[in-house]
Amino acid sequence: MLNAVTGNRRLARTSKTPGRTQMINCFAAARGGRLVDLPGYGFARVAKATAMRWQREVERYLAERENLAAVVLVMDVRHPFEPLDRALIDWARAAGVPLHVLLNKADKLGRARQSEALARAQAALPNAHTTVQLFSATTGLGRAALIGRLRGWLEGAPG
Repeated sequence: MLNAVTGNRRLARTSKTPGRTQMINCFAAARGGRLVDLPGYGFARVAKATAMRWQREVERYLAERENLAAVVLVMDVRHPFEPLDRALIDWARAAGVPLHVLLNKADKLGRARQSEALARAQAALPNAHTTVQLFSATTGLGRAALIGRLRGWLEGAPG
């Protein structure tokens, strides 16, 4: 997703194996601010102790980050709302942090199933601070909309 949004295929390392991001990675945004890639531990095949460590690091980062403008939660459109996704959604709601949910890999579904998945996600996220969209790094679906949202947050974020 980061590579697709920035247009730089070498910015963030990618892998077909979930759980390759094992540290907090910060990327400077061209217009100021930072994009931060947090370890994804939902489908990672790692030891339970490792997943718990990642979860604690992510929780600490989110709780202590005073100038956090927003959170983008990337969920596989075919497997949305896993328990850790729900935990992050609940945290963002309680903290009052804007949350944008990307239903990633939308290219894996036909148009009708994409529409159904989007409608279900929107119904499950009835919060003024939460938005949701379809996304595909492969086809570019949703790229422009996400870039616009990120620019708005980064330009409005405190330095």
